[in-house]
Amino acid sequence: MNKFKFISKKKFENLPKVPGVYAFKKGVKLLYIGKAANLKERTKQHKELLSLTTKLGYVKTNSEIEALILEANLIKKYKPKYNIIWRDDKNYFFVAKTVEDFPRIFWTHQRKLKTKNLKLKAEFIGPFVDGTALKATLKILRKIFPYRSCNKIPNHPCLWYQLDRCPAPCLLKSKTAQQIPMLESKIKQEDQRNTKNLIKILQGKKTKVLKDFKKEMKKFSGVQGFEKAAKIRDQIQVFEKVISHSKIFPEAVGIKYRQKEYRQKEKWKTIQKTLQKILKLKYRISRIEAYDVSNIQGQEATGSMVTFINGKPEKSQYRKFKIRIAGKPNDVVMLKEILHRRINHPEWGWPDLILIDGGKAQLNAALKIKDLRLQPTHHILPPLVGPLKIKEIKFVSLAKKKNELFIEGRKQPILLKKLPREIFNLILQLRDEAHRFAISYHRKLREIDLRESL
Repeated sequence: MNKFKFISKKKFENLPKVPGVYAFKKGVKLLYIGKAANLKERTKQHKELLSLTTKLGYVKTNSEIEALILEANLIKKYKPKYNIIWRDDKNYFFVAKTVEDFPRIFWTHQRKLKTKNLKLKAEFIGPFVDGTALKATLKILRKIFPYRSCNKIPNHPCLWYQLDRCPAPCLLKSKTAQQIPMLESKIKQEDQRNTKNLIKILQGKKTKVLKDFKKEMKKFSGVQGFEKAAKIRDQIQVFEKVISHSKIFPEAVGIKYRQKEYRQKEKWKTIQKTLQKILKLKYRISRIEAYDVSNIQGQEATGSMVTFINGKPEKSQYRKFKIRIAGKPNDVVMLKEILHRRINHPEWGWPDLILIDGGKAQLNAALKIKDLRLQPTHHILPPLVGPLKIKEIKFVSLAKKKNELFIEGRKQPILLKKLPREIFNLILQLRDEAHRFAISYHRKLREIDLRESL
């Protein structure tokens, strides 16, 4: 199950159009591992990695959820080069299960508990790359294995209990519940059983869970426990159906969504042609990246990279940076560091257009990045890797004061308000989203520092 079937890069078209996990390989080393609802279509999108690769590997799975889980286990096992580099600026996701009478399940970026209870321990499963898919998977699995997710057990049942998605240990706080014999034992047993099975599923032990289910069902049938046996039977049926048919990846969209997406693509074609004319570009514009820096007098300086695909935010491609260069606050120097670190990640793919928050100085600093591969690497920064196509990318910057757009290769800026409304809206949306993402990360770091100083 965990062994890749490798084919030559020349036989790329032979990849199946099914869910699974794929791998890029150069020589004997794995470069990158990913998962997809459609292996063939997803690997096409990794143009830069394809140029570095000699062989493509794949493992077919029965469902998207199985692909997500298998991806996590294989990354943990093989530690591919670009999956490890990816962690430079964005954390992986983990699922945690607390070790207590009524275990709690939650997702996190860190393998440590944020709690004042020093005795409380937890088991962590991961790493998972796709946070959106992981959260969708936990939501789906909760239908089969109801679990507690609250940080502190409340005094009254919440909506999760009403939806039958939680065993509700909070019920035990009521005087009425305390009078029901064996209720605490029943809730504790159900909570521990469900969380145990959920963790096994995330570890890729689906077969073991089903086997235990069937063994338990047979046991109850043998001692006239038909009601319990029927409940387990129903649980098995729901489990097998959900695991096999649930859609959790962005590729899995419905007919209405596809129609909406088609209309958006047609609209983007018009915007794209206008943008090409303004920027004097011959190639089509699909991917745009926008960058911003956030700091207060140089403290906890952060940077952001937001990505728009065909005019829409692609949040799975967002990246945040904790500035490493120390000293007096200097937005231009910080920007150069962020861009340097970004182009060290060819596995992210390359944009067609880069928008910088700032004026002429920031644009000139960004343009110097194009020549970095010809210069010695700064001793603080990581070495550049992979074939760079940075010279083909168009750079622009937007100065806040008058909303002037500075364009690479053009001496005078353009007032944003003089551009067509759709371009005006797109540029402002990119700038504002980069600013929002940078400042949210900056605030988070400041809150962490504040908590640690108390």
